[in-house]
This record gives sequence, structure tokens and C-alpha cells, in this order.
Amino acid sequence: MFRSVLRGRSLCAGVAAGAAAGTAGLALWAPQERKHKVAPTVPVRCETDPAALGAAVLGGLAAGAVGGYFFGKSQGEASTERYEKYWPRKIMMLFGAPGAGKGTQGPKIVDTLNVPQLSTGDMLREAVAAGTEVGKKAKAIMSSGGLVSDDIVIGIIADRIKQPDCKTGFILDGFPRTLAQAKALDSMLAKSGENVSLILEFAVDPKMLEERICGRWMHKSSGRSYHVRSCPPKSMKLGADGKPVPETMKDDITGEPLYQRSDDTAEALKTRLDAYKNQTLPILEHYKDKGIVKQVDGGKGITEVWAEVSAKLVSK
Repeated sequence: MFRSVLRGRSLCAGVAAGAAAGTAGLALWAPQERKHKVAPTVPVRCETDPAALGAAVLGGLAAGAVGGYFFGKSQGEASTERYEKYWPRKIMMLFGAPGAGKGTQGPKIVDTLNVPQLSTGDMLREAVAAGTEVGKKAKAIMSSGGLVSDDIVIGIIADRIKQPDCKTGFILDGFPRTLAQAKALDSMLAKSGENVSLILEFAVDPKMLEERICGRWMHKSSGRSYHVRSCPPKSMKLGADGKPVPETMKDDITGEPLYQRSDDTAEALKTRLDAYKNQTLPILEHYKDKGIVKQVDGGKGITEVWAEVSAKLVSK
């Protein structure tokens, strides 16, 4: 059923492509005067014969339709293969300490599965801007300086995942952060007969995390990230102590100054790792019994990590 629907839609796309190709064929065969290098005593004027013109138009339409059909068919089959390869609907979470690689691998997962990565902060702002019932409640609380409750966040997620782009799945970004939130999420999903289907845990040695975090420099307006060892900006110069001179750290594209986040320090990292251990690890323990937690060696190179991630996305 799924395959036939996709092919039906693809055929429509193919017809449209065929019409475009047919138009192109007509343009190529439109009557025009062509110049030829011939003897001056033999003037040549190339007028298109009506019959030839008709054949050209029909030929162009036919060729375009056939090409468009196969183009549309291949697009539809690609969608079908993705569905069959990664079925069932992916309801995912990415976990890992700061610097573990979630930010690098997340966009690749989004592109591969063709599902959105949902940030609780973004969803909250969208709900408030749209004036939804839950958004109005959140706005009232935030206006009074209060913190939005877990119930409201769950309500916002429940509304958001009903959108068409979540039809084949979604990735939750920044939620849940506590065991209580995880249990509330489970209850919400259970109402529609669903559950979290896959959790990827990026595991990296703490010493490597410190090197990654403390060597990271950012470009504020674009979010581009650099690293003093693995991806230094072209402008970087080192001081006598072997550390980069801050004034020389500039974006390769704009030449604008780079900066380090205030929490990209060894001291701040320790605090963040403690919070991760105390709040996030219990969530992983909660889901491990369900057999959906898959660990990824985030200490490898980006390409190697992606190979491991992509393999663990496949339904088995």
C-alpha cells in the first residue's frame, strides 16, 4: 500500500517533468532561420515543416514524460526504501556529555531519516508565537517570571509531533533532562500506542572531552565551530606558552573575531559532567531494560562515528 501510494505521487511528478521536457522540445524545434556556410549561389533557408514540427512536439513530450516518470519513480522508490529500511517510526533521543559529538552527528541523522530534530526551546517559542492553548499557558507563566512546568512542555511536544514532518519520526533535542520528564513522555506517547524507539548514547573518555571542549572556538553569528588542534582557523597564531593568541582567532570566511563559550573551561566542564551523571544517566538506565539504548564510541573520528551511527539506525 505504502509503495503504491508513493509511486502514484511520483507518477504525477513525472508527468509534470514530462510536460516541462516537452516544452523544451518545442522550443528547440521552433521555426528559425539558420545560417550555413554554403556557396553564395545556393541560398538556404531552413523552414520547419508542419508535420516535422508536430512530430518534434510529440516526441519531446513523450521523451520528457518517460524521463519524468522514471525520475519520479526513482524518487518514490527512494522514499519507500527509506521507510522499509528504518521502519518503524523513529522516536529518538541523543544522549552524551558535552563535546561527545551529538551536535556533529545530529544533522546527519536528520538528513538520513528525513525527520526533524525538535528542540524544546524552539517548540516553546513556536507555541507561544502561534497562540496555541498550551502556548498561552506557557506565555502567562514566563511573563510572570516563572518556570514552565513539565506538563506544559509535554503538551507542547504532543502538539508538535502531530505535524506532517513528524509522520515518519522525530528526534527530541534537550528533552527529557530528568527521569520524571522521561516517565511523563512515556505516558504521553502511550496514549497513541507509541513509545521511544531508539536512543543513541555517545560515550567519550572525560579526558578527551576536556580537550575537545577547552580547545573549541565559535563564530557567533553563524555558529561555525573551530578547534585549536583538529580544525584551527587559518589566522591562528600560537604564543610562547603554546596556546593560541586570542587576537588571532578569526573566522575563516568573515574575518570576524571568534570567541570561547563561558562554560568551555575545565572547571565548568566538571560541573556539567556531574550534572550529566546525576540527571541523565538515570534516564538511560530507565530505557536500557527496554532494549532501545545503543552506545556509540564518540571518541573515534567523525567519519568512523558516523559509520557506527548509521549502522545502528537500521531496523533489525
